[in-house]
Amino acid sequence: MRKQFVVTSERLLESDPRLFILLGDIGVFAFRRSLQKYPERVLNIGILEQATVSVAAGLAKEGFIPLFHSIAPFVVERAFEQIKVDFGYQKQGGNFVSVGASYDYASLGCTHHCPGDVGILATIPGMEVVVPGHPHEYDVLFQEAYADGQPTYYRLSERSNSKAQDVRFGRAQVLKQGTGVTIIAVGVLLDKVLKAVEGTDATVLYYTTVLPFDRETLAQNCSSGRILCVEPFYQGTLASEIMEAMSGRFIRLSSLGVPRKFLRNYGHADLHDADCGFTVENIRHQIEELSRA
Repeated sequence: MRKQFVVTSERLLESDPRLFILLGDIGVFAFRRSLQKYPERVLNIGILEQATVSVAAGLAKEGFIPLFHSIAPFVVERAFEQIKVDFGYQKQGGNFVSVGASYDYASLGCTHHCPGDVGILATIPGMEVVVPGHPHEYDVLFQEAYADGQPTYYRLSERSNSKAQDVRFGRAQVLKQGTGVTIIAVGVLLDKVLKAVEGTDATVLYYTTVLPFDRETLAQNCSSGRILCVEPFYQGTLASEIMEAMSGRFIRLSSLGVPRKFLRNYGHADLHDADCGFTVENIRHQIEELSRA
């Protein structure tokens, strides 16, 4: 996805003179051509994330469209107050593109993990959050939303689903319809969900925009009242949105996400996937348990 991020950004730099790219000493080599071609609009501010967000807000105030890029914990956790105050409170539009969440950089340890990013940003009124599952999906979603006047967070992964879906900003895709459990699959977890539901009567809804959450599609595609949310961030992050979507109806909700604890082991992301239960076998087990509930 990072390669697509660069391609998309460079294409828009050429077509939209309002776009500014601000780097936090991450991705500098990838943008080396743009740094030379547009030195006034592609800036490496350095390891100054809070200040960079405030610079971005200043650019937004003057009518430009800022894009700030760094590793997820440095974008969200380190600079949260500036995003909240300078963008949310001031009602400024801008783009925040991260890499590394939740634990794509597992070999670097917990300092580079960020499973709490979506939950943190959800506390900012008006914040938009996009979790693409494929490079092409990022390209489509970024072009749709980058200039919409809202603060928007794009959560890129080192991994990808096997193929892109026909995504639209703010809308969920109905990929399978049934009368059993409704599974909400978010981002790069879609492939595992689709394998897990083979031969079942489940419904699969694919979400790449999680804020604003498409409540209508969920409400219209959950006849059983049984919902399994498979989310690549902290478990239960989307629970409140799901409850609002199903308000007034009796439901059974189960969430499969990153456990709310520090993942202290090093290694690679697939090892953490297994520890967190992001396997085809466990997803199918969760569906079967919910079906019997």
